[in-house]
This record gives sequence, structure tokens and C-alpha cells, in this order.
Amino acid sequence: MKEKKTVKRHLGLRATNAISNSAIHVLLVIISIIWLIPFVCIVLQSFRLELSGPVGYVIPRQWGLDNYAALLRTDFKQWYINTFIIALVNAALQTVIVLCMSYTLSRFRFKMRGALMRLMMILGLFPGMLTMIILYRVLKDLGLTEANAVPGLILVYVASSGMGYYVSKGFFDTIPKSLDEAARVDGATRMQVLFKIILPLAKPIVIYTVLTAFMAPWGDYVFARYISFENPVGMNVAVGMYKWLTIDQISSNYTMFCAGGVIVAIPVTILFMCLQRYYVEGVTGGAVKG
Repeated sequence: MKEKKTVKRHLGLRATNAISNSAIHVLLVIISIIWLIPFVCIVLQSFRLELSGPVGYVIPRQWGLDNYAALLRTDFKQWYINTFIIALVNAALQTVIVLCMSYTLSRFRFKMRGALMRLMMILGLFPGMLTMIILYRVLKDLGLTEANAVPGLILVYVASSGMGYYVSKGFFDTIPKSLDEAARVDGATRMQVLFKIILPLAKPIVIYTVLTAFMAPWGDYVFARYISFENPVGMNVAVGMYKWLTIDQISSNYTMFCAGGVIVAIPVTILFMCLQRYYVEGVTGGAVKG
């Protein structure tokens, strides 16, 4: 009798878990569909030919690639190149700075270490909007605005990147310090320990840092517009494409805007999908108290 009751209880738990998992999967599918609807609409509208302004239907009546071809006759290519250069350089420099800062704060104990971490945390609480005026003044004096906005934006993005050490430091804290000590006993330098031992083990957080550093400036609008000051040579895609949504241009450039949005989303989507596993590992591995 006891065995029969145990079997029934086990089957009941399995049935309950199966129903719960099925309900969760159905809910996730519904949420995914709702989340993807705007993106699907943008892709469909980018192929519409019959009207270039907003319409009340989604599926085009006439299909074609004219909107994508029209992008080549605008400044979109310049904006795209500007954005790609900013994102690529920022990803490289910011990754180096963040990882060095995170490794230093995780492995070294020095005077004022705690005060430095608290100071950076407090400064990070203030919105960046508060510094826009003074940053513009400094960049203006250096000649890094309007047509030269690209190096100016790179300078601003990279300058404060060391303050974003939190997640990376948390990941480094999970790597045993005994590995560092063993390598040091064998005669390895600090640089060798970092590059030959720590970074290979910290691959997820390295990729996470590269991804976040690349995606952050990709869609920046407020500060990029403030620095470029409506100069097409220094605009990124977010600032340039926003001009197509003004009242006097949306009726003739809406479908071209959708086409540009698709092209802008392609590299980030591919990069994220290829490295998604490492991104998740980096977030979960770095979300510890150090």
C-alpha cells in the first residue's frame, strides 16, 4: 500500500510539474510574440512601395527594395560608419579599462581602496545629463564637436568607463585567489597572471563587457545630438534617422526610416545571438557580492 501511495504521489508531482512547465512555456511564447510584433512591423514596412508615409495596415501591397536603395542616396552611409567607428573603438578601449580596473579592485588591497569604490559608486548615482553643458564646453574648446563629434563622443564614452567595474569585479571575485598565488610562486608576473590565467577563465565577463561597450553608443541619441549639433558629418544613425520622423519629413521618409532601422539592428542582433551564452554567464557570474 505504501509503495502504491508513493507511486501515485510521484506521478502526481510529475503531472503537476508538466502542467506548470507547459503553462510557463505558453506564457513565454505569448510574451515573445507580443515583443516581436513591433520589429516584424518595421521589417514589413521597410519593403513597402505604394506609399512612403505611415499607413493603417502592416502587410505591404507592393513589395520591393527601393527603400534600401534610397538609403544610399542619403547621408545614412556616413552616419552608419560614424556609429560603427564609435562603437568599435569604445568596445576595445572600454573593455581594457574596465577589466584592468575590475582586476585591480578584486585582487589588490591598497590604501583608500574602499573609499575609491564608494566614491565611484556615488558618482555613478548622478545622471550623466548633469554634465552635458560642461562636457560640451570642454569638447567645443578642443574642437571635438559638430563635424569632429566622432572623436569627441569616443572620448566621453571611454573617459568614465572605469566606473562601470561592478559586474566584472564580481566575476573576478569568484575566481580563487589561490590560482594567482600559485602562479606568482612559479615566477609569473602580475601581467602574466592576468593574461594567461585570469582572462581565459573570465571569458564570459570579457565578452559581456565587449557587448555592453559596443551596444551602449550604438543607440545613443541625446548626447550624440548635443555634440554633433545638427552637422551631418558628425551624426550617428540615431540622430540622423530621427530627422526623418519630423512633421515635414515623415510623410516621405517613413518607409526609408524603417529600412534604416533594419540595417542598424542587424550587426547588434547577430553579435548578441552569437555570444548570448557568454553574455548570460557574465551577468550571472558577476552578480555576486565582492
